[in-house]
Amino acid sequence: MYEFYPYFTNDGSVGLYSEKDNDIYHSTYGALTEAYEKFILPAHFDKFFQKNSEIKILDICFGIGYNSKSFINYYIKNLYNDAIDTNNIYNDIYNAKIDTNNTLSKISACNSENYKNLENFKIYIKAIDTDKILAYLSPFIVCNKKKLPKNYKLPFKNEKIERMLKKTTERKFEFYDGVNLLFLEKICEKYGEIFENQEIACILRDKKYRDYFDPSICRLFKLDKFSRCSYTPIKDFCAFLHNIYYLNVSKRYKKPLKGFKSANFIFDLKIEDARKELVQDDNMYDFIFLDAFTPAKCPALWTVDFFKLLFQHLNADGMILTYSNSAAVRNAFLNAGFFIGKIFNPDMNKFTGTIAVKNKSLIEHELSEYDLGLLKTKAGIFYRDENLTDLNEAIITRHKNEVEKSGLISSSKYIKSFKNNIAE
Repeated sequence: MYEFYPYFTNDGSVGLYSEKDNDIYHSTYGALTEAYEKFILPAHFDKFFQKNSEIKILDICFGIGYNSKSFINYYIKNLYNDAIDTNNIYNDIYNAKIDTNNTLSKISACNSENYKNLENFKIYIKAIDTDKILAYLSPFIVCNKKKLPKNYKLPFKNEKIERMLKKTTERKFEFYDGVNLLFLEKICEKYGEIFENQEIACILRDKKYRDYFDPSICRLFKLDKFSRCSYTPIKDFCAFLHNIYYLNVSKRYKKPLKGFKSANFIFDLKIEDARKELVQDDNMYDFIFLDAFTPAKCPALWTVDFFKLLFQHLNADGMILTYSNSAAVRNAFLNAGFFIGKIFNPDMNKFTGTIAVKNKSLIEHELSEYDLGLLKTKAGIFYRDENLTDLNEAIITRHKNEVEKSGLISSSKYIKSFKNNIAE
């Protein structure tokens, strides 16, 4: 049986817990908030949109999709809601009609001049993950629960998470649930078997998980005529999916997605080891979201050798964003040829991640003297995976041996020495 441990984070979005690693995939203060504050806002996409007509994003470790979905959510909210003349648009993306034979007919797009200026903007997202089940579940996940179930309790035992969830956090970001529908369409374009997967069906129908999924999208599972169409030609199938949803399931999600042409959005989901996938990828990316699990437990996507591969796939003015502040990770970026800086969260008044670039002028917050010194300690010894094929266990063992043999000062001694020098 597939292990699935969801819980509500403090901003009403769903986070996941790994029993195997006894660790969480998402911050308890808010999975959606974390995606925005560590990947979306620091990228300054508004400046990028002003100068470019297309964008390519690489989302490493897609998981349940918060980073990719947050980007589309941000794009729709900040561009389309401001630019589209709401008096001249249709109510939904296709506004199609379905006759008794399920024949599809599309109504022409809106005539808004503002919309025409945006409709040619092209978005390409390649999302990579090894966990097929999580990726398939991603469009069903609730991202903005307004009110938690009465007397809500974790569906599993974990005192640490329970304590952290007692801290309340303001809901800072509005999420349009229609974005989930858009991603469901895109995933089904390539993986139409999603509705035939028994593990997916069992999880979605399990009562103990009911609160964690969007009931409107889950209802698609119960539409018999929809199920019979799951292997029709992809173009017709996805349009059918969209219209079944809008005509039979929900009206409340139409407005947020008004005018957004999904034809200009390519979502390329790969169920594969990111190392293997990128070796055969010839794309150059404007932004890379590196959201792999903690380096100490899953170092395969944090090695200097993998970062050298990322260097080959990043545009000259591109940017890699990650939540990690690890000295080993930062040192690996430097040794792979990048300039690095820090992500600053003004609300929390602290640094919450790392940015790696080829163009140094893109860095807003440089590493401090303390940060640079820490890279020269044992904590800064990075992971290695020369052939990009080693298992995590082998990478961890190699790193452990290198640290033990190193003559570098320990991070604890360095920190103590640095504090003493400041005190003097």
